[in-house]
Amino acid sequence: MDDLKRSPLFNPEGDTDVDRRRLVGGNTTNLNDFNNMKYKWVSDWYRQAMNNFWVPEEINLAQDLKDYHNLLSAERTAYDKILSFLVFLDSLQTANLPNVTEYITANEVNLCLHIQTFQECLHSQAYSYMLDTICSPEERNDILFQWKTDEHLLKRNTFIGNCYNDFIDNRDLFHLMKVLVANFVLEGIYFYSSFMFFYNLSRNGKMPGSAQEIRYINRDENTHLWLFRNMILEMKKEEPELFTPERIMVYQEMMEEGVRQECAWGEYVIGDDIPGLTRKMVSDYIHYLGNLRWSSLGFGTLYPGYENEPADMSWVSQYSNANMVKTDFFEARSTAYAKSTALIDDL
Repeated sequence: MDDLKRSPLFNPEGDTDVDRRRLVGGNTTNLNDFNNMKYKWVSDWYRQAMNNFWVPEEINLAQDLKDYHNLLSAERTAYDKILSFLVFLDSLQTANLPNVTEYITANEVNLCLHIQTFQECLHSQAYSYMLDTICSPEERNDILFQWKTDEHLLKRNTFIGNCYNDFIDNRDLFHLMKVLVANFVLEGIYFYSSFMFFYNLSRNGKMPGSAQEIRYINRDENTHLWLFRNMILEMKKEEPELFTPERIMVYQEMMEEGVRQECAWGEYVIGDDIPGLTRKMVSDYIHYLGNLRWSSLGFGTLYPGYENEPADMSWVSQYSNANMVKTDFFEARSTAYAKSTALIDDL
């Protein structure tokens, strides 16, 4: 009963009754009807996502070209590895989302997924624009393929990639649910050490254009997180057999693995060598995010003691605001520095 059947493309016999519509396993007509939606949250999501439209090349990276070659060695290494990580994962998202839409039978939700697919393409374009601007073609290619040559990067991508491949090999409801959770983990946990690195550079007066690119990307990712959270919550209502204690434990282990990998990534790529950040700051913030994401699905607390946003990371949400006035933005500078002794004094 868990086997999935692809939605037909042309289906005159599909249900026109909104009340009979289902996220998965429905009988869709594939009609894009913006006036009759079962899932009322879609309307707000769609308008927000469409209003978020932006173009990577509209952001000036002239200062970044100057700054990049003056970054500290640890900052430049982190910049390169993080870009390689981000460009690959958004490329993977672009390729995988159509596999999900094939089985979603609520057409208004598929509209959202198609917008997300476009935005993932845009994000890859933004990362490519950043690389093309700041480094030579040879350096660009070396950075672009570090996801294959750096064992830490490859391990990170393998976790999500295998989950997506498992669904290709096992087209059933449970594996689709795991793909939804994997997307939720990716959008809600996986990118955040990377985003905070760029925001930290900007609050130290470096790479302002890169930070602005990331803010726009972060804004898109927030809508993607919202989308998959709502899809998971709808599945809880419509497919309760996917939320037995045993299966919830599988999803919990995926979330915990995402948190472990993000913390390990932060330690590897940021560590205690980046002015303004430490491995403890990154770890505390990621555990806080793990709690935030898991509780938003109605599952309670994963990590006791990390229920509140760490005080020394409150600047992240401020710096992620894509609508900040850029000329005023860089007045706020970090006071926490890389070495643990300085951080202890700061606290």
